Amino acid sequence: MHRQELVTDQGLRLDGRRSNELRRIRCKLGVFSQPDGSAYLEQGNTKVLAAVYGPHQASSRKVNVEKGVINCQYSMATFSTGERKRRPHGDRKSLEMTTHIQQALSAAIKLELYPRSQIDVYIEVLQADGGNYCAAINSATLALIDAGICLKEYMCACTASLANGKVPIMDVSHIEEVSGGATLTIASLPSTEKIAFMEMSQRFHVDDLPRVLEHALEGCKQVKRVLDEAVREHVTKVGSAGDWMAVSK
Repeated sequence: MHRQELVTDQGLRLDGRRSNELRRIRCKLGVFSQPDGSAYLEQGNTKVLAAVYGPHQASSRKVNVEKGVINCQYSMATFSTGERKRRPHGDRKSLEMTTHIQQALSAAIKLELYPRSQIDVYIEVLQADGGNYCAAINSATLALIDAGICLKEYMCACTASLANGKVPIMDVSHIEEVSGGATLTIASLPSTEKIAFMEMSQRFHVDDLPRVLEHALEGCKQVKRVLDEAVREHVTKVGSAGDWMAVSK
């Protein structure tokens, strides 16, 4: 079976991007008044809403006297993929994504500042077109900042893959996911390049993995710049929520 060429001889991808370009990101903080923090993010045609409640007193089952705990819920709208989903909540994939999101956000939040407390993060994918996990992480980071939760640094996520079997590409769209080879997904703290989560849809050759990883990490840095600009614009308009971030060096 002939595999579709994802990058032309001119170095352009199917959507006109170059190999080291993100899809267009549009985002906004404070989209809801009921939660303590909220955000809407579009990464290409993938669209996600995130809401944060807390910190509040943890339930007796989850209480930790030394640091806070994170409760996450990830779900996809029934219309998000163009095909009707019978179980948009609680299916196996959503539960896996919930665990992976919680893992990444736990590495970013200064949980030691919130003993006996719980932070609830709810994420809803409105439209899925590749990189769902990344868009979920990026929107959740903005919602946490909007809620005034103290972070070590932005937690950002990006995908990367190999096009035409040899060209590393970042921020993979759905058509590239299904038409290309393996996809690498990472969530990292961009300033220090510390990786909180990494997953491969298939194995990469040992010679290819470093190049693909480098593209994914560079994608996280680009995502951070976009998110930081959105946060600064939001703070300028509505004022700071307090000491919401302590950047570790």
